[in-house]
Amino acid sequence: MKSKKGFTLIELMLVVIIIGVLVSMVVPRLVGRSEEARVAAAKADINANISVALDLYELDNGKYPESLAALLTKTAAGKGPYLKKEPLDPWGKRYMYKSPGEHGDYDLYSYGPDGVEGGGDDVTSWEDGKK
Repeated sequence: MKSKKGFTLIELMLVVIIIGVLVSMVVPRLVGRSEEARVAAAKADINANISVALDLYELDNGKYPESLAALLTKTAAGKGPYLKKEPLDPWGKRYMYKSPGEHGDYDLYSYGPDGVEGGGDDVTSWEDGKK
């Protein structure tokens, strides 16, 4: 008698059911995490990446730039550029910047997922105790 090796239909169905149960437990936990990751990326840009470039510009030039575009080119003194490309928030929009700012030396912020000022989803440089 030849011995046939392989899986029976019941064994395959059992594996598919187990995978389905695991997926149904994991997927709900991951829903909404992508938006949290975008907010965290915007906070990192505002509180670290772009802020460092702004502080370096101020150190070299004695004042903060009038716009973020100034960070992309060399200054008259031959310093820079301070950023390699135009900083866009995780939603593909430009960061907002004011110097002098209402909350410190400068205000740096993103309007968040909705792209509209206000609404409680804006990410700013002054709400986390920075600037």
